[in-house]
Amino acid sequence: MNTATTSPASPTPPASPASRSSPGSPSSPPSSTGYVHGYSADESRRLGDQADTLATLLHAGTSYAAGSRVLEVGCGVGAQTVHLLTGSPGALLTAVDVSADSLARARARVAAQVPGAEVEWRCADLFALPFADDSFDHLFVCFVLEHLRDPRRALAGLRRVLRPGGTLTVVEGDHGSAFFHPDSAFARATIDRQIALQAAAGGDALIGRRLQPLLTAAGFAEVVVEPRTVYADESRPDLVEGFTRATFIAMIEAVREDALATGLTDPAAWDRGMADLRRTAEAGGTFHYTFFKGTAVNPPR
Repeated sequence: MNTATTSPASPTPPASPASRSSPGSPSSPPSSTGYVHGYSADESRRLGDQADTLATLLHAGTSYAAGSRVLEVGCGVGAQTVHLLTGSPGALLTAVDVSADSLARARARVAAQVPGAEVEWRCADLFALPFADDSFDHLFVCFVLEHLRDPRRALAGLRRVLRPGGTLTVVEGDHGSAFFHPDSAFARATIDRQIALQAAAGGDALIGRRLQPLLTAAGFAEVVVEPRTVYADESRPDLVEGFTRATFIAMIEAVREDALATGLTDPAAWDRGMADLRRTAEAGGTFHYTFFKGTAVNPPR
């Protein structure tokens, strides 16, 4: 990692996927990678803001029949679990995460927002799922692959617990799709610092663009990937607040100390970048970001 201070005009590029070692799942050695966003209460709140603001965008087209067996892989603090439950009443949902603390927060969130919902909660590493072969009809994986050292291996392994003919839904972002007005080299460089930190932790903040080849390489069939775009300006105040400020900018702000400690930037450049990024959420500012949603079928083994 470059320890010299770099200029905003020439940000340090993230490590390429080929340079990352294999496989991972947040906070679970030895197969884990670091979860660059951390596990603070602020991060839990940010995940909730993100899920609630983007529920219609990301969950449109996703619903499971009553009685179907659904596994949410990497449920985290339950931000997406709430929307899976409300969108698929009667589905038999199992939610798995490697962090016991996150599972406790997920239980509390679901109890508060979807009273009476029944969920089977399991603490487990996605590379060693404690389920028999063909246990589920559907898998849902949201914002998980971006944190793994070997997402292809993770996807291939998930096929074991998914019945033949069962479906997989995957949602990921791509920080390279962020563009905004007023444009700023300082703001773009600040985003690049977060990308670099995630790459150094073994993840890939640009993974959205790779979903189709990853799913295909993992052995899935009928792979379809489509963009889900967020565009926010002052005519859409809910998105400005819920996504631009509370989701994206909050995520970048959270890695300030790590970016400084690793020498990726200096305080003046970072603060200028964040000021310019916040400007995009003010009057006259605009912000664009693309998520990618993939669906696939598990073929006969």
